[in-house]
Amino acid sequence: MIIHCVFCNFRDDSPPTEQADVLGALADFARTLSGVVSFEHGANIDLECKSPDYDAGFVIRFEDQQALTAYAEHPTHQALGARLCDLCVGGADGIIVFDIASSAGTP
Repeated sequence: MIIHCVFCNFRDDSPPTEQADVLGALADFARTLSGVVSFEHGANIDLECKSPDYDAGFVIRFEDQQALTAYAEHPTHQALGARLCDLCVGGADGIIVFDIASSAGTP
């Protein structure tokens, strides 16, 4: 399983409704694809005070790297990703992505 984690540093002037719309559209889109196990998104509550610049994020679990690649290359993802970048500080520089190869089920 691949866990795709995306964290966004939204511009102060980007409307929260647009932020929510893009994240919701990404969730709706991801759930239509084969190989997507789950999609969660929400605000960063930063309980450990280690990521104050990042306002929100999402996590998608993919069955395998092939499913992640299909998602990443899909034109809908690319269009929504461009919208997301437009809302972030420095565009794509305002987004951090982690892709984790999960060993779920292994102690």
